[in-house]
Amino acid sequence: MATPLFPPRTFASSICHSCRLRLLPQPSARRAFRTSSALHADDALAGLGALSNQIASGSNRRKAPKSATPPSGAAPRSGGFLQYLDSDKPDGDSLLTDTFGANLNAREKEKPHRLHVYSTKHNTHLTLVQPPRSAASTPSSTTSASSAASQSKVVDVLLSISSGNIGFRKAGRGSYDAAYQLTAFLIKTIREKGIIIEKLEVVLRGFGAGREAVTKVLLGSEGRNIRGKIVGVSDATRLKLGGPRSKKPRRLG
Repeated sequence: MATPLFPPRTFASSICHSCRLRLLPQPSARRAFRTSSALHADDALAGLGALSNQIASGSNRRKAPKSATPPSGAAPRSGGFLQYLDSDKPDGDSLLTDTFGANLNAREKEKPHRLHVYSTKHNTHLTLVQPPRSAASTPSSTTSASSAASQSKVVDVLLSISSGNIGFRKAGRGSYDAAYQLTAFLIKTIREKGIIIEKLEVVLRGFGAGREAVTKVLLGSEGRNIRGKIVGVSDATRLKLGGPRSKKPRRLG
């Protein structure tokens, strides 16, 4: 028998097992496909109930460790997500409490009036704003002199005055005295016009002399009737972040 010129091909010991499996011919295998049955409405409801139970049980596991045991006399929580909402427990675990309901109805409550104080080094502007309502419900409107179209307009600005409206001119409009008298005049005008304010929010803007003057009037004897109705004080001063290059500062001397 003649000896072949080339010996038969053998796998060297240096080839790993995974490479050998790739080199060997793979047997043809058929992949079986299954067809799932249609999901009925009852199955969907059952799956939703199981999901809600899983959520409720998961929240219990996060609150207490696995080794903890429920206190004696306390019924274990069971049921779906609706039962979890309807549960009214003394520990405040329910979502349908008075506090939660008040937060949901906060949009329907009466919003406070706002007093915008814009104080610069040149002037002080005071603007009294009410929640948006029709012009017919404002005390300053007269139904006899105005038309029906103007009565249906939405009015929110009640008063808007500055230091120039009470006689100050030029550099005197930005002084502390001008802002003090302006705030006292605003409170007097509110009382004369009969504007009813249940809640008031003060919004400060700018760092002029009128900022401190308005605060002194509200804390003094002039603001004793309106001071107790203030529910909030906020600062709306605009701060520059980036943007175009600023104007060259003016230098004197």
